[in-house]
Amino acid sequence: MKKELKNQIIESISAQMKEYPHFYITDIAGLNAGQTSALRRECFEKGIKLSVVKNTLLAKAFEAAGNDELNSLTETLKGNTALMFCETPNAPAKLIKDWQKKGGEKPALKGAYVQECAFVGADKLDELVAIKSKEELIGDIIALLQSPARNVISALQSAGGTIAGVVKTLEERNQ
Repeated sequence: MKKELKNQIIESISAQMKEYPHFYITDIAGLNAGQTSALRRECFEKGIKLSVVKNTLLAKAFEAAGNDELNSLTETLKGNTALMFCETPNAPAKLIKDWQKKGGEKPALKGAYVQECAFVGADKLDELVAIKSKEELIGDIIALLQSPARNVISALQSAGGTIAGVVKTLEERNQ
């Protein structure tokens, strides 16, 4: 492969790492053509971009980024490597876990770069599945903020709307 082509590939990988905030390093070797096609289809449906890369070129893209967290993922670059780029931090982890529940060992997690943190090793899969997306966190915060308001409304409704009833309800809750 010519040096110009290698540089273009490294630039392409770097551009994808900038475009997508999260990516997973996986091993999909050993999947037959039908399984690979099904995996690619499922990735597409879930908004995950799957691409196979050369380890040396990916390592050079990590070096070019100048990020220590990315450089810590270099140790995962052994054997066949496929990258899963995504917008949602836990989507690839859920996909990998689902595939493994169906009885396959592949795709296997090697590492991930999620929310500007590096995760190295297959044992981190459960942690990655548990990461909440931005929308899920906002929903949790809204639910927590609504809880006190619901308690006040509930107290007002159960007290019949009179001031004496509200005071009585509040006194009962303080005891």
